[in-house]
Amino acid sequence: MAEMITSSQNPGIKNLILLQSKSRERKKQNIAVIEGYREISRALISGVELLILYFCPELVNSEKVLEIEESCPKLEKISVSVKVFERLAYREGSDGLIALIRPKYLKLAELNLSKYPLLIILESVEKPGNLGAVLRTADAAGVDAVIIGDPLTDLYNPNTIRSSVGCIFTRQIAVADSKEIMKWLLKNNVTTYAAALNREARNYDLFNYKGSTAFVMGTEATGLSPKWLEFCNSQVIIPMLGIADSLNVSVSTSILVYEAMRQRNFETVMMHSGKNHI
Repeated sequence: MAEMITSSQNPGIKNLILLQSKSRERKKQNIAVIEGYREISRALISGVELLILYFCPELVNSEKVLEIEESCPKLEKISVSVKVFERLAYREGSDGLIALIRPKYLKLAELNLSKYPLLIILESVEKPGNLGAVLRTADAAGVDAVIIGDPLTDLYNPNTIRSSVGCIFTRQIAVADSKEIMKWLLKNNVTTYAAALNREARNYDLFNYKGSTAFVMGTEATGLSPKWLEFCNSQVIIPMLGIADSLNVSVSTSILVYEAMRQRNFETVMMHSGKNHI
C-alpha cells in the first residue's frame, strides 16, 4: 500500500476537492464524489464503477474497507491522515470513507418501466437538497423512475447524494429537456398530473392513479412553467389550511406518490422489497 497522504496540497487531494465543489469539473472529468459506507455500498449494488477509495484508518471501520475491497478487488485505495480527511469530509460524523465513481446517466429510451409505471418528473429543480429528498421518497415508494427536465443543478452534486442517503443509486433517473420528456410521455401513454396552485387544480385525492401515472413537480419559487401546466392531463393541489400557501417540493411529492401507492395497495413497494435497501 502506498504511503499515507498527509498534505492537502497533494495533487490527487486537490483534484478531489475540485470535484466536490465544481459541477463543471465533475462533468469534464466524468467523475463524481460520494462519502460514507452506506452511500458507497448502494452505489456498488447498483453497478456503479468505483475508481478510487480514500479512507482514514483512524476513523474508518477496517471491516468496511475489506467489504468494499472484496466487491472491487482492483480498486485503488488511498490512505489519508485525519487532518486531510477533515478537509475532504462535507458532513459531520463522517465514517472515514470517500470514493470517486463513474456517474451513470440514463436516456429516456433506456428506462425499464412496469406495466403501469409510477413516475416523478421534476422541472428545473435547482436545490440539491430537495432533489436528494425526492430521490429518497422515490426509493421508499418504489417508483419506476425519476425524470429531471431542464435541470438547474448537477445530479451528482455531493449534497444531492448526501440528502438522498445513497438512493440516487437505487432508482432509475433520466435527465432530458422538457420537450423530449413530453414526447416520451405521450408515446408511452402516461397520464400526467401537474402539482399546481391555481383555480383549475382539484384536490389530489379525487383522482385515480392506478394506471400509468406521472406527477410533475415545479420549483418552490415559481411552480411549473406554463408549458407543463398546459401539457398535463390534470392539475392537482394539496389543500393548505394554514398561513403557508405551499409545501416543500419534496414533501408535496411524497404526499402525491404515497396516495398513488395507497391506491395501488403498495404493490410496487412489495415487488421491490428486499432489493437495493441497505
